[in-house]
Amino acid sequence: MKEFVFDVDYVRNQFPCLCRSVNGNPAAFFDGPGGTQVPVNVVEKMTDYLINHNANQAGHFITSVESDALFKTGREVLADFLGADSDEIAFGASSTSNLVRLAFGFARSFKPGDEVIITDIDHEGNRSPWRTLSDFGVVVKSVKVNPETCMLDMEDYEDKLTDKTKLVAVNWAANACGTITDVAHIIKLAHDKGAITVVDAVHYAPHYPIDVKELDVDILVCSAYKFFGPHLGIVYMKRSIGEKFKAVRVYADDNATMPSKLETGTPAFENVLGAVAAVEFLADIGEKYLECFAEKLGNSTGRRRKILAGMMAIAAYEKPLADYIRAELGKIDGIKLYMSPPDQPKTSTVSFTYRDINSSDVAEYLASKGIFVWYGDFYALQIVNSVLKLGDRGGLVRVGLEPYNTRQECDRLIESVKEFANTAKL
Repeated sequence: MKEFVFDVDYVRNQFPCLCRSVNGNPAAFFDGPGGTQVPVNVVEKMTDYLINHNANQAGHFITSVESDALFKTGREVLADFLGADSDEIAFGASSTSNLVRLAFGFARSFKPGDEVIITDIDHEGNRSPWRTLSDFGVVVKSVKVNPETCMLDMEDYEDKLTDKTKLVAVNWAANACGTITDVAHIIKLAHDKGAITVVDAVHYAPHYPIDVKELDVDILVCSAYKFFGPHLGIVYMKRSIGEKFKAVRVYADDNATMPSKLETGTPAFENVLGAVAAVEFLADIGEKYLECFAEKLGNSTGRRRKILAGMMAIAAYEKPLADYIRAELGKIDGIKLYMSPPDQPKTSTVSFTYRDINSSDVAEYLASKGIFVWYGDFYALQIVNSVLKLGDRGGLVRVGLEPYNTRQECDRLIESVKEFANTAKL
């Protein structure tokens, strides 16, 4: 097997934004969990569509014909990204809006007394839409989170799962703290009860490969702007589920078919093409490392094989950097890290607080040094505000690694946090 050495300069050269500076300091973009930066090929593909192929659907004229063909390609490329079939891929404005429409679609078939399970670790995008089903008599239960481990209480999940459970919604990776949940186990237990499963992979998708068939998930959502594309929500729905799903859309009862039955109005074609380019960016990375991960790539072929290699390369690059940041921040007196135990899987997102100081103050200081991090609850309201009880302290400081971040930037981050800590003591 070829030795793995990640070419971070090759990646960085595709992101013109990285040349920015703040107060004389090079900008270090650790804000990826809120939305990654965009490589040149994404901008170029969106621009090409708008200049040369922009048209609505199903016309006989050339731009409409071209647009339809490109949109079809969009389904195929995103299907390769998720390991799905192209007729199981749909698009929407965002994952949150997609989940809202899914919830109201299921409201058309669920009955009073039916049960839905959500979790306390999830982003509100995968909580609030399902909670609205209580207005229709559906019983909504939420699985607890252990505040010490930032992990779901699986015993509580099993206790809440009953023969009345119709749907289970859970994230694969927590955007607040990076916890990766064993969704395969959650899905199996849900299926044993005959429940439909919905996985929010928005925070997982930028960091690890996804195979919806192997996972056996019924519905999965992710967002292109979290993996180097434009603002676009992507939905995978298992064909057998989609054929029965009562969508909320124009002509909802007019024999609408998959996957267009999951979409409302005219799609944002240019954004779909941007998402295509983002996946092509990942595949381009993967092409450089096919030999490094040959044993893990199995029987995958073509574009799918390159995508998988790209995601494996990104994961292999990001993990040691994230481990390094956690280890060094953990040495600073007053820093508290919020993460799952060392032996548990997690994304390259590092969340922390410093003493009783508002996290906004920490983020503002780092921003003055050209280090971009997020603070707050990140719409993961339940875990940050109710479970960890950090609402009155500005929530968490969140650092997110992407394949364009460097070890030198990690060192700057660590040193700047130390400087802040020393200043705060004065």
